[in-house]
Amino acid sequence: MFSNFLIGLREGIEAALIVSILVAYVVKLGQQHLLPRLWAGVGLAIALSVGFASLLAITSNELSERAEQIFAGTTSIAAVALITWMIFWMAKRARFIKGQLQGEVDAALDKGSWALAIIAFVAVIREGLETALFLYAGISSSGGTSEPVIGALLGLLTAVVIGVIIYRGAVSLDLGKLFRWTGFALIIVAAGLLAYAVHEYQEAGLLPGEDNVAFDISSTIPPESWYGSLLKGVFSFRPVTTWLEIIVWWAYAVPVLVLFLKKTKRQAPQKQPLAQQAA
Repeated sequence: MFSNFLIGLREGIEAALIVSILVAYVVKLGQQHLLPRLWAGVGLAIALSVGFASLLAITSNELSERAEQIFAGTTSIAAVALITWMIFWMAKRARFIKGQLQGEVDAALDKGSWALAIIAFVAVIREGLETALFLYAGISSSGGTSEPVIGALLGLLTAVVIGVIIYRGAVSLDLGKLFRWTGFALIIVAAGLLAYAVHEYQEAGLLPGEDNVAFDISSTIPPESWYGSLLKGVFSFRPVTTWLEIIVWWAYAVPVLVLFLKKTKRQAPQKQPLAQQAA
């Protein structure tokens, strides 16, 4: 649940930050009459994201067992790719996002009021589709329980509350530090998802090594225990793990963590409070 809460929180804060910047700038320009169209773009993006999540669930239910394993593994790899791209993109672009969005609003107002709705839609749909894909991968890796959904919803609700508070200027957060720490945590989550994808491919017969077990601690950490479920939900941990899963986990986690650490260290001297981003 925690990993999906973290994903919901991270994606939700990004979307809330974008919407807050757009709304604040439109109000600053005295164009409040355009806000309904902006919210229409946001609403459409949310609706399509929910539809995409439903499509993933329906598609998975209609597949055979082997096809479902391949589908779950493939979507998990896609989720890992998006998580990796997202954390590095935000580490690089967070400091410039306000100016970029305001420039897009200025250009949209020159083209017509509905162009503002398109900007809001495009800005939010990316976060929504990513969240839907992450959520499906999280549900698959945790055994199909409802906990990932609850965790993601709690994360999104928390992000909405934070977004409202930020917009009202009641709090100032260090944006760089926030995304830096969530980025570190998400890299660990992504490594677990990648190992889970390998496991699904092994069960489907696409990858070798299903019988080459590195360790079996199911007697110490039963999968049905609360702590076994917690480890599986947060880290996609399996008490019975193959050597290939371990190799893939470390081959992803170590270099990505090192690269992310180097990038965030270079960005660290330039801090941007979150409240100032939305102002």
